[in-house]
Amino acid sequence: MNSLRAVAIALCCIVVVLGGLPFSSNAQLDPSFYRNTCPNVSSIVREVIRSVSKKDPRMLASLVRLHFHDCFVQGCDASVLLNKTDTVVSEQDAFPNRNSLRGLDVVNQIKTAVEKACPNTVSCADILALSAELSSTLADGPDWKVPLGRRDGLTANQLLANQNLPAPFNTTDQLKAAFAAQGLDTTDLVALSGAHTFGRAHCSLFVSRLYNFSGTGSPDPTLNTTYLQQLRTICPNGGPGTNLTNFDPTTPDKFDKNYYSNLQVKKGLLQSDQELFSTSGSDTISIVNKFATDQKAFFESFRAAMIKMGNIGVLTGNQGEIRKQCNFVNSKSAELGLINVASADSSEEGMVSSM
Repeated sequence: MNSLRAVAIALCCIVVVLGGLPFSSNAQLDPSFYRNTCPNVSSIVREVIRSVSKKDPRMLASLVRLHFHDCFVQGCDASVLLNKTDTVVSEQDAFPNRNSLRGLDVVNQIKTAVEKACPNTVSCADILALSAELSSTLADGPDWKVPLGRRDGLTANQLLANQNLPAPFNTTDQLKAAFAAQGLDTTDLVALSGAHTFGRAHCSLFVSRLYNFSGTGSPDPTLNTTYLQQLRTICPNGGPGTNLTNFDPTTPDKFDKNYYSNLQVKKGLLQSDQELFSTSGSDTISIVNKFATDQKAFFESFRAAMIKMGNIGVLTGNQGEIRKQCNFVNSKSAELGLINVASADSSEEGMVSSM
């Protein structure tokens, strides 16, 4: 891929598959990884999320999305959390993340609470994984035993974020390619898309469907006409694009199977949502129909897909580090005076020996 093509793809946020990109790990993560070193970590994470979500129910969906946006870019290594520095080109400034990532401050709150209880022990990557699972359960969704033991990466990759993260206007084939590049199959794709059963989206992500779909001057024909009018009220033509609307117009803050029922009646909010049901001949249609009638089947597939996704390209053992501050690698945190790097390093050595 030449540089001009790479830039064009990054600007348009078209998903491509990078040759040679590792999409899985043979590392053995373990739900009981912190049993001896930080046995209450799950409870600590849950309490922070519960407190925040009482004031901001939308945060539960945002934390699930944050884990997803981390894992699809060079693996589940908390690279999405790294702020821009003289050595880091932050993924937060990538097109799919810019002005839309939420929960970074909540992760910092969690990290502070965890550090107080278990200094230099729990990675930010594991906090993201735990936060996603706990957010699901707090919204009445499925729970699962989160495999733990990830280490935090030392770099970020904004170009990969532009290339690898699915876009809201992707076709089914583009979505399949993006997920296959991460070792995820079609059932994983449909199940993980079900996370859009809760949360909100800015008008800018779907307004083209309402007025000038694919340059036709008409709305997307796969949109329910009544739903179309509702969305036009929220997102006026030529508006700022910053207004918010619910992904699920029926139970917006609950994790349930209604996402799939909505697709069946042409009420998928994003084009990439509705494509799963409206693409003629696609094998995604039967999966949508199954999940729409069987919430247990959806929950089981979602659990499996989240565990599978959470194992993408993880760092373990002596790889990476346990960040003291999730927004900076430890060397930068020490430079900024945020941590005593010698103290952090010595604690990490103890952690490595106990693995």
